Parts: sequence; structure tokens; C-alpha cells
Amino acid sequence: MDHRSGQKRAVEYLYPPVEPFDQRVIEVAGGHWVYVEQCGAPEGVPVLVLHGGPGGGCSPTMRRYFDPDVYRVVLFDQRGCGRSRPTASVEANTTWDLVSDIEVIRQTLGIGRFILFGGSWGATLALVYAITHPERVRHLVLRGVFLGTRAELAWFYGGGAGAFYPELWARFATPIPEAERGDLIGAYHRRLFSGNMVEEMRFARLWTQWENALASVNTEGGHYESPSDYARAFARLENHYFQNSCFLESDGWILANRARIEHLGATIVQGRFDMICPPVGAWKLAEGWRACDLRMVGLAGHALSEPGISAELVHVMDGLRAIGKGA
Repeated sequence: MDHRSGQKRAVEYLYPPVEPFDQRVIEVAGGHWVYVEQCGAPEGVPVLVLHGGPGGGCSPTMRRYFDPDVYRVVLFDQRGCGRSRPTASVEANTTWDLVSDIEVIRQTLGIGRFILFGGSWGATLALVYAITHPERVRHLVLRGVFLGTRAELAWFYGGGAGAFYPELWARFATPIPEAERGDLIGAYHRRLFSGNMVEEMRFARLWTQWENALASVNTEGGHYESPSDYARAFARLENHYFQNSCFLESDGWILANRARIEHLGATIVQGRFDMICPPVGAWKLAEGWRACDLRMVGLAGHALSEPGISAELVHVMDGLRAIGKGA
């Protein structure tokens, strides 16, 4: 396989579709019920897939990055999204609640340590969990790194990315009165949680369109309309987390605590032209981390579905198959 090629569609690099051998809903703290599924080899190397957003949910395609004869793949929809309930709820929904949920899932499924596989916000959550529970992690596979910093949020919601796509930025920013545009996350927060369902749905679609439109390096500025229920859950949850600085104790918390995980192996797959999570974040995370392998993918953006990103992630996971021989 030429894993550097971007000529094929992303799905052509993936393993064939696979169905779960286990599906369940687990009750967790705070009145939430979390959907969990397992596929692949029941006795295989455990991999936990962490989806993006927050609020993105898992899809069947995410099962296909792993050799089903080798890996025991665990996927779950984080609080408030996908098949978890209650939908779009931000009550008892913080980064630390999600870290706790991962521990509940791990213990419920009888897993000692697993590979963490996460992209974008999923990479953030993987890093926070690993820093909190390093003894539970075998290896980190991260894509489109987001460190949860104010600088990253300012880039995407303060006009940095908008300078490259001014027509899309105008579509996102101009529905907000000019006096409020200095803090678009806050302005959208007021509207996404206004209690007026019509208004919430309108601004949820605008919020989701802005991110979806910039996900691929080949974007042509389409509307990328998402289903209404998905858009509302995605926008409310993502905005809730960003309004609260991802619930991290300080700006730059992940890099400040990286020493706790530097003994772990990590592989980062990063699109060179990622407009949502620029490569500088991945570079800062990898710099000086001897056990970390940063792989920049040329002519690729942010999305998991970018052909070059998908190809490299499959290549990485195939290369980690031998990790099952360890403890």
C-alpha cells in the first residue's frame, strides 16, 4: 500500500466493514447513559477509540482502521451525543466526567491497559486521560492534535482560519451583531442555550457548518448540512467545552504535564494544511518527547476521512500489531 498517496478515496485504505460483537449502554454518574460497542477480536489487543467534537459521536467507519484479527476495538459515544443519553445535555458533562467514564468502561470490560486512538478533541481527551492514568495506557495514536489552549480557540473562532476562507467566515460571523463579535464563542453560547429551540437550531447549524466546511483540504465552501439533532448536540457540547476552556486547570495544561507520559510511546498523524488544528500544536507536543513519532501528511487537512490521513493511520495501527506481545 502506498500510504502516502492521496489519489484514492479514504475508504479504500480501510479494513472491510465489521459489525460489533458487543453493544451495551452503561449507566455513569450524573444521570448519563453511555453507549459502548466492541468489535474485532474479543481476546485481541485493546484499543479505545475517542471521537472528536466534543459532541461528534462514533461512526461505523471508525471500526475499520484496525486489523479485526488482532485488535479488540472499543468505541463509545461521549456524554450527550450519538447514542448516549440524554442527548445534547451539558449537565455533569466535563472533561473530567469523560475521564471518569473511560475508567468505568475499562473496568466494566475487564481491560488492564489499552492503546488510545483519538483525533482532534479525541486527541485532547486521550492526552488528558493518559496524563491522569498513565499506567492504563500502552500507546497513544493521535490525529489532528488539539491541546485545548486559548491560542487554538482564538485561531479558529477569532478570525485566524477565517483569513483563509473569508466568505465562510462571513457566513459564520455576520449573523452575530458586530458588538458581540469580539467573543464569538460567548455570543454563540448565549444563542445555543437560549431556550428558544428555533434560535438554538439556527445557530447550531451555523456553528457546525463552519467546522465541517474547513475539515478537508479540498473544501469548496459548501454548506455541509448536518441532520438537525446531530447539529444541535454537536454545537451545544462543543461550545460548552470551549466556553469553559475544556475544563482544564490552566491554559497549556497538557504541555505542562507532558512529563507524566513521556515514558509512553506515541504516534501523531497530522495534516500539513489542517485549518482547524494547525500543525504547530502537534509539533509542540512532539518536540523533545523521544518516544513520540510525529508524521506530517502533506496535502492533507483535518478530517479523519482525508485519504492521506486514513492511509497513514491504518499504516500506524498495522505497525503496532506486535504490541500485543507485551504485557
